[in-house]
Amino acid sequence: MSFKPFPKDRPLRVVQVGCGGMAQGWVDRSVKRKGRIEVVGLVDIKRESAEKTAEKHGLPGSVVYNTLTEALKKAQPDAVFDITIPGAHHAVTLEALGAGCHVLGEKPLAESLPQAREMCAAAQKAQRLYMVTQNRRYIPAIIGFRNALKDGAIGELSSIDADFFIGAHFGGFRDVMPHVLLIDMAIHSFDQGRFISGCDPVSAYCYEYNPKGSWYKQDSAAIVIFEMSNGVVFTYRGSWCAEGFNTSWECSWRAVGSKGTILWDGSNEAKGQRVEGSEGFIRPIKDFAVPSVPIQHGGHDGVLEEFLSSLYEGKDPQTVCTDNIKSLAMCLAAVESAHKKQRVKVEW
Repeated sequence: MSFKPFPKDRPLRVVQVGCGGMAQGWVDRSVKRKGRIEVVGLVDIKRESAEKTAEKHGLPGSVVYNTLTEALKKAQPDAVFDITIPGAHHAVTLEALGAGCHVLGEKPLAESLPQAREMCAAAQKAQRLYMVTQNRRYIPAIIGFRNALKDGAIGELSSIDADFFIGAHFGGFRDVMPHVLLIDMAIHSFDQGRFISGCDPVSAYCYEYNPKGSWYKQDSAAIVIFEMSNGVVFTYRGSWCAEGFNTSWECSWRAVGSKGTILWDGSNEAKGQRVEGSEGFIRPIKDFAVPSVPIQHGGHDGVLEEFLSSLYEGKDPQTVCTDNIKSLAMCLAAVESAHKKQRVKVEW
């Protein structure tokens, strides 16, 4: 994606759209980067939410606007942070890009592939950066895990498996949302699978269901098998209404290669075992460490720092929209497969 580097000698003027619960963290991160970021606008469909957000973070009431259109015209931002619900991402991003702004948006990129393609094309036409938030790439242990596989610690990668089981009582829109796990949460896991394996999706087969005792109106659990590039198989088992023995939000992972296995529980450092002999019914196995990779900024802070550094350097971040569309495509292919009850190609 082609765009001019942003000058380091002045702060990035930002309008944030969306002032709900999760959005507070984004305002806080921006305010803490005074001198690098200046929050010049807050927009929410409920004006009182924007007003309360401004007050909470010590921002003047003048930064509150009724609409993005008004904020773009009066505040003249350099970038827009889109922290809205998935259904609003398409409209917010297109308007921001059309006004010449860079965009940092929450996942998922869009609700459909046609929308996502239009958004990617708009970013390229405007020569502006559009980066999608995938905060789970910014974890020291997952980077160490990825690097070990890349360096051949267990030989040629054959398969990766992810388990996600959490009893999440959200209330609100998620309780009635269709494909709530696949669309609202599994995007993280599918993107992690791409990140860990270094592979792209080829096909998907998904069985989606609503477990007994579920407090969700629609299907909240799924099993998905992805065929990935290089012949790698990626399986995902997940549920958002699994009570007891919950996994981490980052999933529990197993990677199997031609010479061994690496496990990561999503919380601690990964660990590995590698075959060390050629005799016996069960070959001799040796444990080995999979050290985490220290990073200065993790999670959402890592996302924001990469967004800023990418702007300064005029280069694409790892979750630029034209790459992240592949993770969205995995979610949509899983939904399509569940409907059709058959294997489908993953296209983007």
